[in-house]
Amino acid sequence: MSASMTDSIAARWWRKLDQPGWRSFGIAMLALAVALLLALYSGVAAETGNLWLVGVPALAALALAGWVALTIVPVLARRTPLRWFAYHIDYKVTREGLVFLGGITVVALAALNTGNNLLFMVLACLLAAIIVSGVLSRIMLTGVELTLQLPEHIFAGQPILAVAELRNEKQTLPSFSLRVVGEEKKGQTQILTRPVYFPHIPRKQSVRQTVELTFPRRGVYRQEAFGIRTRFPFGFLEKTRKADADLEIIVYPRIEPTGQFYEVLPLVSGELESFTRGRGHDLYAIRDYQPTDSARHVDWKASAKTGSLQVREFTREDERRVMLVLDSFLDLRAGGSGGLRREEVGQKFERAVTLCACLAWHFYEIDSVLEFRTAGKTTPMAPAGEIIYDVLRHLALAQPQPAEPEQNLLSQLAQDTQIFKIILTSQPRGSIPTSLWTSSYFLFMQAL
Repeated sequence: MSASMTDSIAARWWRKLDQPGWRSFGIAMLALAVALLLALYSGVAAETGNLWLVGVPALAALALAGWVALTIVPVLARRTPLRWFAYHIDYKVTREGLVFLGGITVVALAALNTGNNLLFMVLACLLAAIIVSGVLSRIMLTGVELTLQLPEHIFAGQPILAVAELRNEKQTLPSFSLRVVGEEKKGQTQILTRPVYFPHIPRKQSVRQTVELTFPRRGVYRQEAFGIRTRFPFGFLEKTRKADADLEIIVYPRIEPTGQFYEVLPLVSGELESFTRGRGHDLYAIRDYQPTDSARHVDWKASAKTGSLQVREFTREDERRVMLVLDSFLDLRAGGSGGLRREEVGQKFERAVTLCACLAWHFYEIDSVLEFRTAGKTTPMAPAGEIIYDVLRHLALAQPQPAEPEQNLLSQLAQDTQIFKIILTSQPRGSIPTSLWTSSYFLFMQAL
């Protein structure tokens, strides 16, 4: 290695150093060394019996130590990431650790009974191994920050790829053999259900690992904390450091078409086409004939008046405007909802939500104009591509509501007869307003 290269490396190393901090540290060490020498001189002078030679150096040593404690130590403390030492770390003795402690106990009893110096040396080495293990494992866990990245849209039952990232903020030391696990909490469904292993994280660098996750049910998933866990270096102790997360995601209902969906879709499509034809074929404009136009659309009267071929242009016949309705007001009393038990009502409601999500996704795929309504939630009439995720979010959070007379959603819908409606409800047929039957297709939850 050339001298110029050595100089450049040394220069870069010198620029990266915290020079004011190291200067304060050197002054503190020098002052404490002087205080130690004064204390030693005071101890030697005590044998002469001269109080001045004893008292003055002793007071000077105390004054120097106090000055370091009051002036330099706070400066160094502000430059030290003390938050790393405030981590809450849980300890668990592993099976290997129990075996090792049993071996230490045997060696300790043998050393005490025999007084053999070699056994005492072996015992000291074994105890030192525990201390080294504790110190190194804590160093591995300190200065490490966690980030978990999830896709924006998550569907129940569909695997997704999440990215767990660990960043090692330590200046000089890497971290080895870390696992990221989900911290369980009563009443909450955790997000990270499987550990993510990081074999090595270099200093001042980040390492990413991809993990496949699957959420079995729709709804809200929360993770208030993760655990960063290690058994490094010997596996005697398993240490877990809590990392606060406060992460919340919404999982949409599954949109895999079921047999019920394939049975319902042709009927829905037929009803919708019939409704559209009954209100379609509206004249949009009369324009000049183009070679690609069909002769059936030629308007002969307009052509005779203008002296050139004119064609009639109609509104799009495939312009489908649909209102999708989930009537979540159910009779949750015992024996209600057609004599079904509460558990069966919940299962049928889940099937209704899944079917509603599949229908919404179908209208999104065929580029329909869609509106969605449920208890207390509504979306504006808009192209399905603009509101589909709002619809799925409402469905992910939908819960059965107690039925009350003033909350009759169907009565509110009866006033709008100009749009085709697909309604999933548990209300009995006799309670449905008559005007809705002509502009709606009903799916009854009891039949799902």
